[in-house]
Amino acid sequence: MTSNKNSDCDISALKAQARRLSAAMAEDGVSVSHSRALELIARQLGERDWNTLSARLKSRSGAAQELSLGQRVRGAYLGHPFEGRVKGLREIGSAGHREVTVAFDAPIDVVSSDSFSSHRTQVSCVLDRDRRSPRKTSDGAPILTLEA
Repeated sequence: MTSNKNSDCDISALKAQARRLSAAMAEDGVSVSHSRALELIARQLGERDWNTLSARLKSRSGAAQELSLGQRVRGAYLGHPFEGRVKGLREIGSAGHREVTVAFDAPIDVVSSDSFSSHRTQVSCVLDRDRRSPRKTSDGAPILTLEA
């Protein structure tokens, strides 16, 4: 989509808008089916068709609801599995990225050397909509992933 504010739109509100468009066009003597009105709404919002707009809105609304403060989570940090809770959460930018602070139930040793250890009890990391860190380790794995 070309505009962020459109991600706040609700699918049922867009369907109602399409019904109003069809009714207004009918008043002017132009017959527009509901499905054609949905396609026109999608194009007006910068998408190629209604299915694309609908899928994008559904994925955004699901992503926005899936994390909350205090929520129990599990995942992997630097390849180490963990369980913990969300201690901090804030939106970053317009691409659906969030900075998440996770407090681990048990400390994680993030050093692979036998000579010393470095234990983490919490971590803050930016996550995308798929609950994966866009930043990667040297082997290409996300720094942090949270299970859905």
